[in-house]
Amino acid sequence: MTDRLEGSSNIAAQVGVILPTYCESQNIEGLIIDIENLGLDASILVVDDSSPDGTAERVRKMQSKYDNILLRVRPAKLGLGTAITDGFQTYLTLDKIPSYVVTMDADYSHDPKTIPQLLSLAQAGCGIAVGSRYCKGGATEGWSSFRKLVSRTANLIAKSVVGLGLRDCTSGFRCYSADFLKAAIGSLHSQTYEIQIETVRQALSRGFTVAEVPILFTNRKRGKSKLTLTEIQSYTSYVLKALTHR
Repeated sequence: MTDRLEGSSNIAAQVGVILPTYCESQNIEGLIIDIENLGLDASILVVDDSSPDGTAERVRKMQSKYDNILLRVRPAKLGLGTAITDGFQTYLTLDKIPSYVVTMDADYSHDPKTIPQLLSLAQAGCGIAVGSRYCKGGATEGWSSFRKLVSRTANLIAKSVVGLGLRDCTSGFRCYSADFLKAAIGSLHSQTYEIQIETVRQALSRGFTVAEVPILFTNRKRGKSKLTLTEIQSYTSYVLKALTHR
């Protein structure tokens, strides 16, 4: 990482929340406030890919109000996988490493009120607690039939790679234990969305438990989807390689 961490590296919190962002100026302030209002012993790390819409400036504004916010602005749009991995590395290099690290979308697709449920599952001993759209009680809202089909197909393929009875292998709303991150960080190499499969595979290969919490995934109300053809190709390539080398 060549970028600079903005905020205090002396933050001491039980939970770290990673928010990867690209052009989320319409959502980021409200989301930070909602996370703060949960009353958790938490810090928030925004990993921004040089958003041209002023996302980083809005985060800096929130830093003047809250002292538990960290910001890392990367030089370009480098992919979700690297943003999450950079977030993990940032938390693992703090003076006090959080016991748990949450990852979630910054567009309100993931309801921050579900964070305590994910945290409880991780505290019970799970290496990864996954917010699941497809387990009993989980659902999606505001999706077209085509998007549902694409998501279901991608998830079925991912399940064949992971080889586990996990119903939602591609959800990005998760809580990771620090023990798992310390063990796996050197083996995480995903560039984009395949990070979700890679982390589960690493957990299973290292003997960590993976479990699910039902969530409602809501289609973004503001801003545009960031999924690109390059990211789809990267995900597909990872899956094919994983299937070949099982």
